[in-house]
Amino acid sequence: MQNLSIFQERITAVRQKLAEWEVNGVLISSATNRRWLSGFTGSNGQLLITADKALIATDFRYYSQATSEAPDFTLFKHQRTVDDTRNFLAESGAERVGIEAKHTTLEQMDELMQVENITWVGLAKTVEPMRRVKTAVELATIQQACAITDAVIAQIPQIARMGMTEQAVAWELEKAMREAGAEALAFDVIVASGPNSALPHHHPGSRKLQAGDAVVVDMGAQVAGYKSDMTRSFYLGEKASGPYFELYHLVLRAQTAVFQQAKPGMRLKAVDALARDVLARAGHADHFGHGLGHGLGLDIHEDPFLSVRAAEEDTLDAGMIVTIEPGCYLPGSMGVRLEETALMTENGLVPLTHCPKEPNLG
Repeated sequence: MQNLSIFQERITAVRQKLAEWEVNGVLISSATNRRWLSGFTGSNGQLLITADKALIATDFRYYSQATSEAPDFTLFKHQRTVDDTRNFLAESGAERVGIEAKHTTLEQMDELMQVENITWVGLAKTVEPMRRVKTAVELATIQQACAITDAVIAQIPQIARMGMTEQAVAWELEKAMREAGAEALAFDVIVASGPNSALPHHHPGSRKLQAGDAVVVDMGAQVAGYKSDMTRSFYLGEKASGPYFELYHLVLRAQTAVFQQAKPGMRLKAVDALARDVLARAGHADHFGHGLGHGLGLDIHEDPFLSVRAAEEDTLDAGMIVTIEPGCYLPGSMGVRLEETALMTENGLVPLTHCPKEPNLG
């Protein structure tokens, strides 16, 4: 029996969903979904998959690249005109086509509506659920990204010093990640000090680090398109203050509870509750306002999402990679977040990030 490429397997998986989606073709425009399905890494392109055709449309800049990176797809030369779109769809023979509702703009929809004799069907999700369970290659690549992040976050005690701005610390960390082998950042480095540490997604600014500051650093590396994500929290001073020490260890207990108790097949809501209940019992229910974690891979935030808003039937299954990032944020005062990238195995959660948790920066 002929061995199929991973992309041929993924094309087959999409074809098996066409009847369920009630379409005879699906148009993929999301950059990460396109890359996952085809291997194509260019910035412009669309995939069109039917029961018997797999087409990739892109412009002049990427003809050779698409042929090389996506050999399982037939190239269609598309110079971004309505006529090209009309001919592209005619080439497929599809008459009822699914589109990615979350990734199609109004402008793009206006263009598509100019194509006659096509019925468009908005799909909330296409391949996102298929991307949840990672292959061995994907896991290994994410582990490489995690190792880079581990190595750089371990340097924070040597990098972050009183008097440095948040921006300066973030820049030093970005340089260190590049030098350690990251092809890019998974996202902009977060450095939040003092009262800014109570802002979960604070953008590093001109505030200078001061003695007695709580400092939150959230960062990740990218390797071959795949991301890592890790957060460490610190106290800038010789010894953490009593209130900071208590808050830090509360968040650590919440995270530890998840690693000890989460099992494959557990509902996403229930996993989220493992940490949320620890914080709530300590009187901090209102100080943990985001979800416990999220999937990551080609996107830094992707299915599944561990949250109180997760669907009742949604579960955390073996082979999924997620972040576990409980936090506690006291507005105007300080915040603590601890985050690991983790793999759900048949026996439970295993961290893929390993940098020690040491709250004192000194």
